[in-house]
Amino acid sequence: MQSDRTMSRGVLDDLAVFAAVARTRSFSRAAAELNLSNSMLSYTIKRLENRLGYPLLRRTSRSVAPTAEGQALLLTLGPALDAIDGALTDLSRSRDRISGTLRITATRQGYEAVLRPVLSDFCATYPDATVEVIIDYAFSDLVSGRFDAGIRLGEKLEQDMVALPVGPMLRMAVVASPEYLSQHPTPSSPEALRHLRCINYRMESADTLYSWEFENGGKKLKIALSGPLTFNEPDLMMQAAMDGLGVAYVLEHEAAPLIEAGRLVRVLEDWCPPFAGFFLYYPSRKQVSPVLAALLKRLRAP
Repeated sequence: MQSDRTMSRGVLDDLAVFAAVARTRSFSRAAAELNLSNSMLSYTIKRLENRLGYPLLRRTSRSVAPTAEGQALLLTLGPALDAIDGALTDLSRSRDRISGTLRITATRQGYEAVLRPVLSDFCATYPDATVEVIIDYAFSDLVSGRFDAGIRLGEKLEQDMVALPVGPMLRMAVVASPEYLSQHPTPSSPEALRHLRCINYRMESADTLYSWEFENGGKKLKIALSGPLTFNEPDLMMQAAMDGLGVAYVLEHEAAPLIEAGRLVRVLEDWCPPFAGFFLYYPSRKQVSPVLAALLKRLRAP
């Protein structure tokens, strides 16, 4: 025997048919509204009356009207069906409205290069969306950290990630203060850096020092350099270089204003070619939320 709950689910469509016939006072008009045949509506009403055990409609050859029991049911049923219809309409509209929270893990450099240039337009276009950016230099697990996506340099991405190249091409720059270079020989090759005090960057995700990478005329070098200072924040590396504490290896566009102002001097420029910069990455194309899809679309736009 079916439970009351199972029966209730089974008769919901029948109740909607009854409400349409009772409201329009016509099988023909209700059939046209529901895109069903008159015979199907008649069969449905009879089935519902048999289940409930009393007549719901009074039929004549010229009119249809609810019985007293039918009218009582309609008074309760009408608002309930209107509420369901309203909820379904809201859900349909929400498919076209980008909303929800987008959580992104990024380095500060990734945020500045990729997200910051598009945030104003994105927030204006999708006012119901919330963007939450967590600055992190380690590689946070996207799933356990409840992140929708991350922004990192492409060379450090896991192979199982879907990655979209975003932002401009990048270059590295080897810099030091004028004072430091006035007291030490200007390096003419990457190997000459071994004789200078180098300011290192610690990669928290791998718990190791970043090796400085160079390329010139097809020759590639990757050099692990020693020095008295190590940071996990490039701004502090540049500050230490300006303080005359050694040579730093940083992103060109971040050092450019300081180089132009004369606070830093660039060396080995011909050993630092452009490379593919930041990537926005996420675990699977099947799990892309509407708000992430909207951001991907915006980042792909010229």
